[in-house]
Amino acid sequence: MNAHYAMVAGRAGHRCEYCRAPEVLFNFPFEVEHVVPASRGRSNEESNLALACRACNIFKADALTGYDPDSNSEVTLFHPRRDLWEEHFLVEADDGVIEGVTASGRATVARLRMNSELQIAARSAWIQLGLFP
Repeated sequence: MNAHYAMVAGRAGHRCEYCRAPEVLFNFPFEVEHVVPASRGRSNEESNLALACRACNIFKADALTGYDPDSNSEVTLFHPRRDLWEEHFLVEADDGVIEGVTASGRATVARLRMNSELQIAARSAWIQLGLFP
């Protein structure tokens, strides 16, 4: 396990810092990811680490930008150490869809594929059970 896991997971409330999936529902710990990847010159500084579910971490990979589908322009992705989740995303309680409300939010939803059929079904169940957000 990553040496920074306890600090990062605690700070994140044991939720993915991108899609807000609750870690308690999975049978393994979420991943400590580099917001700005080490391959792009960043280190293991606490300010550069975030807790991510496997799906978000895979689709984010080493990306720092994505395309806003509304403007078709390249913008920076949501940065969990600098940005407030509530300012960039909205969750539709009736269907579990995460909506990006800013260019960065929309690009992050698209890049990380936060609204796959499986994720929406899971998120809807979590909402009904009072586990999300």
